[in-house]
Amino acid sequence: MDETTPRMTNLFLQLGLDAGEREIAGFIQAHQLAADVALCDAPYWNEAQRQFLSEQIKADAPWALVVDQLNEALHEDAVQRRAERG
Repeated sequence: MDETTPRMTNLFLQLGLDAGEREIAGFIQAHQLAADVALCDAPYWNEAQRQFLSEQIKADAPWALVVDQLNEALHEDAVQRRAERG
């Protein structure tokens, strides 16, 4: 049983990504998604990462909240553009 606390840093570690505060912010800034691209469909995930994210969302697992936060962060620019167009 995995006892890792679901936090953004631990999610990045789980995904095999650099998990420092600057690295997470940089990843989010550099990998913004269009509004019509689902998190799991982002082109930069490898198959294992895609499967992990998808399973966590579908299972409403403890990681689901953090995965949802990542989803929101990666769509932040698209949401802002939509709001500005009003």
